[in-house]
Parts: sequence; C-alpha cells; structure tokens
Amino acid sequence: MARHVFLTGPPGIGKTTLIQKVTQALRSSDVPVDGFYTEEVKEGGRRRGFDVVTLSGKRGPLSRVSSDSSASRREYRVGQYVVDLVSFEQLVLPVLRNVNHGSDSEKKICVIDEIGKMELFSQAFVRAVRETLTDPGTVVLGTIPVPKGKPLDLVEEIRSRKDVKVFNVSKENRNNILQDILAAVESCRK
Repeated sequence: MARHVFLTGPPGIGKTTLIQKVTQALRSSDVPVDGFYTEEVKEGGRRRGFDVVTLSGKRGPLSRVSSDSSASRREYRVGQYVVDLVSFEQLVLPVLRNVNHGSDSEKKICVIDEIGKMELFSQAFVRAVRETLTDPGTVVLGTIPVPKGKPLDLVEEIRSRKDVKVFNVSKENRNNILQDILAAVESCRK
C-alpha cells in the first residue's frame, strides 16, 4: 500500500502547478501541509534561475545563471546554473526537520518539490528526505525528474520503493489527473 505520492515528467510539464493545486485543496479541507516548492525566476522573459519557496511563505535562491565559466571557488553547477546550497539548506532543512509528525490517524503532508540534481548536492537534504520517507506520521507529496543520463541514486531509490505511488504527468493527462493525485494522497493518510 502506498504511503507517499510522487509526480514525475519532463521539465515544464506542470508538476509544480499540480503540487500547488493539491496543496490548496488539502489546506481548504484543513489537512496539515508543510514543505516547499521550486519556482522559476525570470528577468526580461528569460529564465535566470530558480527559487525555493516554503509553504509558510519564505523564499530564497536555489540557483542562478552564471556568466562566469571558470569556477574559482567550489561551485555546485547544473548546466548554466550555479546552485546556492547555503540558501537552499537554510530554507529547506528546518522545514523537513520540523514536519510535525502526526499520529497514524492524522498524518501530516510534507511537500517536497523537487528532488532533482540541484537539490541532491546537499547530503543533509538527502538524509532529511530519507528520514521523512520513513516517518510513519508523514505522507510525502513530491516530484522527481524523469530518468535521463546518469541515474540519481535517491530518485531511483524513491521510484523503486514499494510504498510510493508515482504519477507520470504528460501534456495529455496534466489537466485531468488532479483528482487522481488528491485521492492517492488522501488514501495514504488513512
């Protein structure tokens, strides 16, 4: 039986939008929800990076485009983006550590959008996600990337867990899958 729900699909397909809609629906039903999502940052119509936004409203940079191709200090890079590991950890780790562990009758939902290359530079984040997945009082609603290139250990670990239900989001189903995701999350809470 599933205890956690993850969405996967190509970049820009609408995973974060679905996570936000599910979160709104849960909150409107007074279901306890905490966590974070990532949001594109644009300047002049061009993507300049990504921010982390906690469900309590805190925001900080996850990554920004770097014009400097030579890394003079240790940088965590994904393509043209430099990851701000300090900012990411300062925002996300307290949220994951402080998820109020519910009882079996009132499980808390923890939103983790997303578990991808940028986020996985943080070993503290990897440990916190694993701990959250094993907490019996917490249901994780998260996103993971589609397999591409070198497998990401934690992503493949999540994908292969027996207690995880994975929804593949596509252009064809993204407008009709919301109720299925919500039903799966509600089922995990029981």
